[in-house]
Amino acid sequence: MTMSRSEQTKKAILDAAERLFVNKGHEGSSMREITQLANVNLAAVNYHFGSKDELIIAVMKRRLGSINAERLRQLDELEAEAAGEPLKPSHIVNAFFGSLLSFADTDDPEGGIFLRLLEQTMLNPSAFIAAVVAKENATVVHRYKEALYKSLPDVPKIEILWRLQFMLGATSYALHGIRTLIQATDQDELGAEYDLETQFDNQLKPRLLSFILGGLRAPLPEFN
Repeated sequence: MTMSRSEQTKKAILDAAERLFVNKGHEGSSMREITQLANVNLAAVNYHFGSKDELIIAVMKRRLGSINAERLRQLDELEAEAAGEPLKPSHIVNAFFGSLLSFADTDDPEGGIFLRLLEQTMLNPSAFIAAVVAKENATVVHRYKEALYKSLPDVPKIEILWRLQFMLGATSYALHGIRTLIQATDQDELGAEYDLETQFDNQLKPRLLSFILGGLRAPLPEFN
């Protein structure tokens, strides 16, 4: 379907803003730089988005929206098949985190851009950006929390919340930090056959999902 000139302009602004946010951060990117890169004037940005804050929201929603839609689709499908019975924790974990990991593993450059955008969001966690992400994720997180509560009735809800936070942190760091760790590791520890690019791309998902599921099922902590 051919986009209208207005839609093309809006996409050009979003693409330019996203590239600058990835490279310079949200606060380090000026409206002047965005308009120059998009080859539009400031009036066009104001017309489509109103302000820089609204533009940031639109950029984040464009990327998070597609992943969250897939997460909800998978959860709806699992719950329909379960017909009211609790879901298996492994299925919940795979649907929530597997959706992101599958997106990260694609050859589509859009996936790489999104991951770099997430990295900037974590490196520069301003209150505004955190609020945008939290709002966009609210429905998905609520649905998955409820599924976990039902799936793990013997685990206190507060422990599930902590473990979900740990799982999110592990996933974020795995996507952005593992290359640095491996590159700082002696090759003898990895084995002569280890190839960073192949192993990272092909084995990250099963390793991370196994680790996450192990944490979710870990014994409850004992407090003194």
